[in-house]
Amino acid sequence: MSASSTVLPLNVSIVQAPLEWAAKEANLSYFTEVMLPFSGKTDLIVLPEMFATGFVTEPAEVAEQMDGRVMKWMASAAAALQCVITGSVSIEENGRFFNRLVWMRPDGSYEAADKRHLFSMGNEHLRFTAGTEPLIVELKGWKIKLLICYDLRFPVWSRNRYSNQAYAYDLLIYVANWPASRIHVWKTLLPARAIENLSYCIGVNRIGEDGHGLPHTGNSCVLDFKGRELLTAPPDEPFAKSVELNYSSLEEFRNRFAVGPDWDRFQIVD
Repeated sequence: MSASSTVLPLNVSIVQAPLEWAAKEANLSYFTEVMLPFSGKTDLIVLPEMFATGFVTEPAEVAEQMDGRVMKWMASAAAALQCVITGSVSIEENGRFFNRLVWMRPDGSYEAADKRHLFSMGNEHLRFTAGTEPLIVELKGWKIKLLICYDLRFPVWSRNRYSNQAYAYDLLIYVANWPASRIHVWKTLLPARAIENLSYCIGVNRIGEDGHGLPHTGNSCVLDFKGRELLTAPPDEPFAKSVELNYSSLEEFRNRFAVGPDWDRFQIVD
């Protein structure tokens, strides 16, 4: 029996949005309204990095505990819409701060992982603690790897693995606040990651100016395993749409173009 007989089609939705700087209630209200049409019609909604506040690198101003306002909103929204919601949140824990990606299920259970590569040129590394473990979750039989913004530049951390005739993941997701000045890199590396990892790939970025005056153009997208665009948000515009991912197409290509068994074996050492 092929894996495609047990893996169901996956309906994914991306939300490219302007973020109000450090304004949780305004941002949560925006997403509540924008996501309403997805109710009962999608399996997964992907929001940008630090979707409730923008990329605020003074976390004491906005960070909260894991039982705080944003987490409660995510649980409530996932339950109301009957889908998984994912995006990153500024979290304080035991006196340390984390840029934490949360995978919130409709039943209120969740998985979480912290951003591994902190953007030192923006002093993120001085205020946040880096993650140490990658996160791979499952949904409708799909294995999904979740990463944050700057992680995109580090192919080893994004790398898929192949063992026992199986791939570690089928879908790679990046949530971001990627500025317009470097958008060419975003648009280049996302398809590269899809191609080199034999995986679907999603990148969701914000739009608008942040609190430092940096413009963001979005350019959010859903790509197939050949790096081809399945869904593309126009730059500088709010965007909230869905597309269905087909596992059998991925499996057929992996069987026909079997790169996985030839991949190098490696271990990441801190």
